[in-house]
Amino acid sequence: MAIYKIFPTKDATLYSSYPNMNTGNDAILEVSNLFPNTGQSPRVARTILDFNENEIVDIIDNKIKSGSFPTDNYKTYIKLYAAEVQGVNQDTTLEIRLVSGSWNNGSGQYLDSPQSTNGVSWNYKLSSGSDSWGTPGGDIRNTPGPGSSPVEENFSNRTIKDLNLDVTTATNMIYNNILSMGTDSYMVKLTGSIEFISGSSHQPQFKFFSVDTNTIYPPQLEFRWEDFSYETGSLSPLTTSDVKMALDNNSGIFYSESINRFRLNVRPEFPIRTFQTSSLYTTNHYLPTASYYAIKDLDTDEFVIDFDSSYTKISCDSNGNYFDIYMNGLEPERYYKILVQTTISGSTIVKDEDYIFKVVNG
Repeated sequence: MAIYKIFPTKDATLYSSYPNMNTGNDAILEVSNLFPNTGQSPRVARTILDFNENEIVDIIDNKIKSGSFPTDNYKTYIKLYAAEVQGVNQDTTLEIRLVSGSWNNGSGQYLDSPQSTNGVSWNYKLSSGSDSWGTPGGDIRNTPGPGSSPVEENFSNRTIKDLNLDVTTATNMIYNNILSMGTDSYMVKLTGSIEFISGSSHQPQFKFFSVDTNTIYPPQLEFRWEDFSYETGSLSPLTTSDVKMALDNNSGIFYSESINRFRLNVRPEFPIRTFQTSSLYTTNHYLPTASYYAIKDLDTDEFVIDFDSSYTKISCDSNGNYFDIYMNGLEPERYYKILVQTTISGSTIVKDEDYIFKVVNG
């Protein structure tokens, strides 16, 4: 598939109200501006995330730019899943910025007693008293050029509160800085018009799952690119919405490092009778180009990869339809189900035939 996910090597929340506190092992990441009492300063929280630099370079160089379907046209997205959100009104905006410099994850959790100070905090990059940020709260990049303007997502009281932001420009800057021995990380924060604002009318608080969560919702950096190829050879087109479908090359269990090519065998459920030497029920056909796959978590019944008209298109060669899946982006020790969507003769069909597999740790 052309969706490849990686998870943070480290993440933490920086709290202005606890400027030396480390939360590197906390299960929750927070972004907020709270104003509990008149006369007190607003309490701001920002989230910082870092991904493996070698993995970013490997994905871009060896899977996207020189893989099976080489391209320079790709997108990257930061995805955070909401655990709890409060105080959001009609105009609450989160932004993602780049932060310069190396930092230490630490092993603290929110309001540890005694307070943990052995990692990144509002004031320090490494630990309390060691290598302070140039500006408390993180050295946000403001240099001219691509990436200096933040990418933003606006939330209201009725919108889904998960964060899903296109950070392609920022990722390219990180990629280029890695090659020149620089270091950058992503920061998620409220926009400047909301941070450090006093008053009780607007106190947004986002709590997202961190990489230390025991759930299936850790933060993700998602790479998307097109790996679509469509050569039908001598196969016959499928022209009826009455489809019989089977999934091949499914061993049922895959290691998290695996890349698997699934193949589809498709035919009309009620073939037209003709005089021929081979069985009508074993002749493979091909799906139209408007065909896509999706993946659901079997326990939660949630899409971990939804149907996408650009990035989950089903390819075809002379042997039939196929698609590739990188198992690394799926949480190990869980079961998943593949669904197929296609449009034939104006009818959109979703096939849910219990195509199930499990990803295990390698």
